Amino acid sequence: MPPGPHPRLHAHSHKHTPNTRHTSVTSPMTHMLLPSLCSRGIMGNLLKPLACNELEHGSIIFLDFEHAQPTEAETAVWNQVSAVLEEAHGILAELQSYNGAGQEIREAIQNPNDLQLQEKAWNAVCPLVAKLKRFYEFSLRLENALRSLLEALTSPPYAPMQHLEREQALAKQFAEILHFTLSFDELKMTNPAIQNDFSYYRRTISRNRLNNQQLEAENEVNNEMANRMSLFYAEATPMLKTLSNATTKFVSENKTLPIEDTTDCLSTMACVCRVMLETPEYRCRFTNTDTMLFCMRVMVGVIILYDHVHPVGAFAKTSKIDMKGCIKVLKEQPSNSVEGLLNALRYTTRHLNDDSTSKQIRALLQ
Repeated sequence: MPPGPHPRLHAHSHKHTPNTRHTSVTSPMTHMLLPSLCSRGIMGNLLKPLACNELEHGSIIFLDFEHAQPTEAETAVWNQVSAVLEEAHGILAELQSYNGAGQEIREAIQNPNDLQLQEKAWNAVCPLVAKLKRFYEFSLRLENALRSLLEALTSPPYAPMQHLEREQALAKQFAEILHFTLSFDELKMTNPAIQNDFSYYRRTISRNRLNNQQLEAENEVNNEMANRMSLFYAEATPMLKTLSNATTKFVSENKTLPIEDTTDCLSTMACVCRVMLETPEYRCRFTNTDTMLFCMRVMVGVIILYDHVHPVGAFAKTSKIDMKGCIKVLKEQPSNSVEGLLNALRYTTRHLNDDSTSKQIRALLQ
């Protein structure tokens, strides 16, 4: 995740005037740009209005990154989510350095009667499974954090746009959760050792159970926990699946909350990211190369959540997300940096293959 504090972002809304026919949005993902931009005296240009057709009612949002801090009303939720996000950095670092026990497992399988090799493989796998358990348990905390943010960003009496204006510190945290989620899933998808290690662990536990032996590691990951972890890691994008399920559950459990309150929040964030990415005068001011990837991951994350929650999804003509624009922005980047994100759109969305999806959008994702 891009470094930096979790600033409070001030926003001011202005109604349409006859000469104001579009929406200005600056992105919560660019907080690290502000010192250099302000020192060059171009903050005013940063706030230049940009077209963003998805945003309704002609609201114009100006984000003040310099004085961004959580308000008193946001503090409780912000602190809760902040504690989770602080742990997220360590989770990603652990996953990135996850090498697996492939060699030890191969030697043990090839020499089933060599007890020394069996023990060596088991001793190599156990600490890795404990690590996988921490990742899984973190997904549950991430789910709770997302739920708290959704409650805060969609609760009456404010409309979604008003929430994004009033609670920018929480909106930024929402973006960081999505950034972490896609970062985690990209690392997981490119590391087959994770499932190989866990499969070997489960086979060994089962074999010993048949022999009426209980291994000490079972106290750490019992059969019930192993089953839940197995379902989690069987997903191509486990963290994204967790968030999608949590968002869908949030909508279904809040019967009195219009579904648009949640989907409008998601489509607005997708728009903000797209505008930042497709506008050269904004993009060329990114001083941190991670900012581009941050924006792309958040954009893809909210698209997938929107597609899971909205009845007709993100790809229909009536969608408030400009899917052609979003895909075009991704495809303009080096393929090695966006292939995982394009695959997430191809394989983890619900409505891409619906009849309502245009052939042009399908072709863009081929």
